[in-house]
Amino acid sequence: MAEEALVKRFEELLAGAKNLGVSDIHLLADLPPMLRLNGEMRHLSGWEPFGVDYLKALSEAILSPEQLVRLEREREISVSHASPRCGRHRISAYHRMGAREMAIRIVQTEIQNREALGLPPIADEAVSHTSGLMLITGPTGSGKTTTLNYMIDAINKSLNGKIVTIEDPVEFAHRHQRCIVTQIEVGTDTPSFSGFLRSVLRLDPDVIVIGEMRDLESISTALTGAETGHLVMATLHTPSAIGTAERIVNVFPGEQQAQIAVQTASTLLAVLSQRLIPTIDKQRRALATEVLIANSAARHVIRERTFFRLNDIIMTGSKQGTHLLETSLAELYRSGVITLANALANANNPDHLSSLLKDTPPAMEAY
Repeated sequence: MAEEALVKRFEELLAGAKNLGVSDIHLLADLPPMLRLNGEMRHLSGWEPFGVDYLKALSEAILSPEQLVRLEREREISVSHASPRCGRHRISAYHRMGAREMAIRIVQTEIQNREALGLPPIADEAVSHTSGLMLITGPTGSGKTTTLNYMIDAINKSLNGKIVTIEDPVEFAHRHQRCIVTQIEVGTDTPSFSGFLRSVLRLDPDVIVIGEMRDLESISTALTGAETGHLVMATLHTPSAIGTAERIVNVFPGEQQAQIAVQTASTLLAVLSQRLIPTIDKQRRALATEVLIANSAARHVIRERTFFRLNDIIMTGSKQGTHLLETSLAELYRSGVITLANALANANNPDHLSSLLKDTPPAMEAY
């Protein structure tokens, strides 16, 4: 098939998936397009299975020569891709048993408001800070990037300054509003994540956004940036707000951990941890959250590295906006949004969730 026809067919696939509300498309050898819709995988009807040669030709049609070189050298690549018809999406191309395959994330073209996203009020707190560390955590596919882009947009509309992001790849393209927004993409604008982080402070940022704190170097840069008077926002793969501070400290060698605990305690503003849970009708996914606000008690616990005590601090800080994941799950269940099985499956502490729901009427469970 000619390159032009391949690209046209690919865009038809993207457009159809976007209209269905799909979050991800998977193109695998010997299978038709596989779609993730509301968290569940299903095949796209009306499409024949892809052959190995077809997928190779498709990757050569939609990736640039430079990207193809990287794909061959590194055996996998994740890049942003823009289409006039379908907007932006993220393409992760890789090899399986020698064959090229792709996972494609559909990127939203508009930033929804906080209520539509289901975010707690803490998501709006970033605009009131000029320095410190704001973290969004959760497993893969929990909407962390969506939340991060909501917060970037809020700052962009509210403050006069410069926002610098480092992303791998750039998904949502922010336009300049009250802020200058400089989005740096790994592989396109800089050869490496760590290389750019070493020089990010030279770009005169007011706000630094780290797409993912993935290692000691990126965590160290985030702490240093927050400590030197910048607002730093980042995502991190941790299952709970409670475990985030411990994860940050434990990344470092033992002899540095006491110092890092002090740094974390002095710079941390808040942690928003999140999960996306399928709704009962399976038409969408609802956001469940856990919030830790770094008040004086939380900072003391982090400095002392008695992280287990953060659970009690969250439970007693509800007036400040803190809550455990189980509280959020219980609210979603009581409202008839999610099933009890999904609530329990996503809880960090199922026993605590069960205790919260002990007085829930049986009729609600039947719903």
